[in-house]
Amino acid sequence: MFSVKTLFVSGVAALSLVALPISSGWAEATGSQASGKVKVLYHVDGKDPDVAKYALALINKHIEAEGGPDKIDVELVVHGPALELFEKDKMDPEMTKRFQTVMDKGVHAEMCQVSMKLYNKTLDNLAKGFVATLHPVAVKRIADLQQQGYLYIKP
Repeated sequence: MFSVKTLFVSGVAALSLVALPISSGWAEATGSQASGKVKVLYHVDGKDPDVAKYALALINKHIEAEGGPDKIDVELVVHGPALELFEKDKMDPEMTKRFQTVMDKGVHAEMCQVSMKLYNKTLDNLAKGFVATLHPVAVKRIADLQQQGYLYIKP
């Protein structure tokens, strides 16, 4: 015969086993990683300069809100018509300043390889700091980052 205490302990143990996958899944979904950094992906693909500037301002504020660059890992993935907004010879001073600010805080900026081919541009044509996406297609790169636990933000 089971005592109330035995049933209680068994019930708590069973709940712990159920809660463990939920809590570890939640931690992964929040972008946590072993280093304790939050992982965030910002996605810019439109040709509106105000949206791109807003995205850069959000990135800067996000870094500050997390407690500084050592607390957050930010990936900025740019593709499509947004490429033209980041051409170094065409960027307006405000955009240049905002981009440099986030780059100085450790943001990793990637430009879509397919977009560079489509717009006949190279990394040399873009603001200093961009690298080519690890996968030629930016949307594949975005999906890969999300699969790695990066939170997705599209301003």
